[in-house]
Amino acid sequence: MSKGKSYAWKRELPMHLMLVPGLVLLLIFAYIPMTGIMIAFQQFNPVKGLFGHQRWVGLDNFHYIFSMPNIWRVVGNTLLIASLKIVCGMVVPIVFALLLNEVKNVLFKRVTQTVIYFPYFLSWIILSGIMIDILSPSGGLVNQFLGAFGIKGIYFLGENKWFPFTMIASDVWKNFGFNTVVYLAAITGIDPALYEAAAVDGASRWKQTWHVTLPGMRMIIVLLMVLSLGNIFDAGFDQIFNLYSPQVYQSGDIIDTMVYRMGLLQSQYSASTAVGLLKSGVSFVLITSSYYLAYRLFRYRLF
Repeated sequence: MSKGKSYAWKRELPMHLMLVPGLVLLLIFAYIPMTGIMIAFQQFNPVKGLFGHQRWVGLDNFHYIFSMPNIWRVVGNTLLIASLKIVCGMVVPIVFALLLNEVKNVLFKRVTQTVIYFPYFLSWIILSGIMIDILSPSGGLVNQFLGAFGIKGIYFLGENKWFPFTMIASDVWKNFGFNTVVYLAAITGIDPALYEAAAVDGASRWKQTWHVTLPGMRMIIVLLMVLSLGNIFDAGFDQIFNLYSPQVYQSGDIIDTMVYRMGLLQSQYSASTAVGLLKSGVSFVLITSSYYLAYRLFRYRLF
């Protein structure tokens, strides 16, 4: 090893050592549990243990999954909720970031960013309790407001036609503050000289936003949209599990909640593992494709 390489190795050693705790946690909680994938191809009996003498059934569990009467409804619910969350989760923060960028009062802008950012740090355990109280059909704040205009109370969390859109709206409310900060950071990176040139040419604020701000944000917008494709089967287990009930299974049951019920409540360990494996496989393909597209279109790389 040359002297230069030896010096670089010694200099970078502390940074590599900083990665060790994270790598250990990743190994313990992500890679070692992957040995449980074999359950998807077995008629698993927990009494015999994971490495006991289990009966191998090949693809029978996958055949059973696709023969379930409600499987395509669950997949459809997952795709609908997840895709609308992705779309609304991008449009709302972009619009809000553009509006907030036009605010000249620095104090108001900072206070607003803090207020909209705060829900992002709260777990769905806390937010679900808040939402149940706010959206209650009898004494909830929202229905009291609607009642003041003579509108009949709406059971947002108990009616199939309202539940998916309630999940989408609440998810956007929780996360759009964080995404707004991301887009505001992209806006601050735009060269101010472009705005000055547009103003000299007589462009109004709206035209400056359309022809300068949005094109300047284009790369981060498209990049985040491409990278979000990997989450198309992730409709938000924490949120829906804490807010749904059997009466909204028709429109609110998703893949993750079905796996939870099959695996932990009905003890169908093999079938639930097979569902999870299928979801992970499709998500892996989508994530890989999205990163490939991000690299090909924008030369975006993690490493």
